[in-house]
Amino acid sequence: MDVYSWFRRSVSRTTKTTTTTTTVTAQPDDELLYGVTDQLLDFIKSFSIDTFRNFSLPDEDDGDAPENVRKDLSDWQQRHALLVLSKLKELSQLRFKLCPRFLKDHQFWTIYFALVKGFVAKYELRAIQLDKLKQMSLESENTPDVAACEVEMSEAKKTTDLLPTISEEHN
Repeated sequence: MDVYSWFRRSVSRTTKTTTTTTTVTAQPDDELLYGVTDQLLDFIKSFSIDTFRNFSLPDEDDGDAPENVRKDLSDWQQRHALLVLSKLKELSQLRFKLCPRFLKDHQFWTIYFALVKGFVAKYELRAIQLDKLKQMSLESENTPDVAACEVEMSEAKKTTDLLPTISEEHN
């Protein structure tokens, strides 16, 4: 399953269930963590169909794309997109009008993140830094203490040196 199918289904699931929106319920801290600010929401409200249709994307050939080029959204971008879509029905409606008739879903999000880059870049960078710190702390917890291993090995070597060999015992 590609990310866009999952994303599309999760958004449609949350819009269908208006009484229980457990997937996209956001706390104010969560919104700030993902850069969903009043300034961003006001800026997004200014988007129109022409904003997306007139945006020039580099030509893409799905078959010739290198394997290391990701066309999906990062975890942070997915969560940001879900929060924005849940806060602004205008963006959901705009996306519904544009995809897939004029744009592919990944093109829509590529354009969206290019347009809002000035608003969300610092939040995304902060999330990347926090993720990196978590990884580093996990790695340091999982790394064995090298000094303790060296002491154990040297003590084991001393005890084997003190033990007589089989040939010495029989003499």
